[in-house]
Amino acid sequence: MKGKLIGDILVLKNQVDHPQELRNMPGVNRVVRLGRINGPQREPEVEIILGEGTETIHKENHCFYKLDVARIMWSKGNTTERKRMGQIVRPGETVVDLFAGIGYFTIPMAVHAQPEKIYAVEINPVAHSYLGENVELNHVQGVVEPILGDCREVAPRNIADRVLMGYIGNTEEYLDVALEVIRDEGIIHYHESVPDKLKYIRPGERIREAANGFEVEVLNQRIIKKYSPGVYHMVVDAQVYKK
Repeated sequence: MKGKLIGDILVLKNQVDHPQELRNMPGVNRVVRLGRINGPQREPEVEIILGEGTETIHKENHCFYKLDVARIMWSKGNTTERKRMGQIVRPGETVVDLFAGIGYFTIPMAVHAQPEKIYAVEINPVAHSYLGENVELNHVQGVVEPILGDCREVAPRNIADRVLMGYIGNTEEYLDVALEVIRDEGIIHYHESVPDKLKYIRPGERIREAANGFEVEVLNQRIIKKYSPGVYHMVVDAQVYKK
């Protein structure tokens, strides 16, 4: 049976004939079935099959994430990337997370690295609320500043050593914001869903096209996961320098 365990909630995609048997699975207290994902904020349709409530605390890589699986997306496929971001931030850096969600990448960066400051921007009020709770849950209030709003309007400018763009959608439309957020030089982690034949071509090209007034050096390109048939979720680490 295919499913993912988020906290103590087993999230399934298909209907089950004998849901009570699922309680015998280690760590499972509740079971829900995931339906369609709706709207620009990717809100899931969820049916409760077993147990009560859809809020839980998920533990991963010594980090704690409180979320409601009926209102917030959680991708198990991004686990390795969340861990990586907690390893590559350098001590004393200022980081801006333009699409922070509930703190998917912000929390491991704050917990495992030693940044000076992380500005975590999120437009969805529900996700922003959980972001604030997760900052407290992980005791990183002194490092992370959650900011509610559209990153184009509220992200701090000319401040970051590192900018995270961990969102899949029209991400390329915000590359100009990332470049405004960076200081004289810095690293952008740019996420994009890309057709197979273009996966090592298009993301880097989009960064270079957006980088008017910057020099760009692509440091790394990684497949995070298969996004859909023939499409991959890619991340590019790009060092940018103001000319």
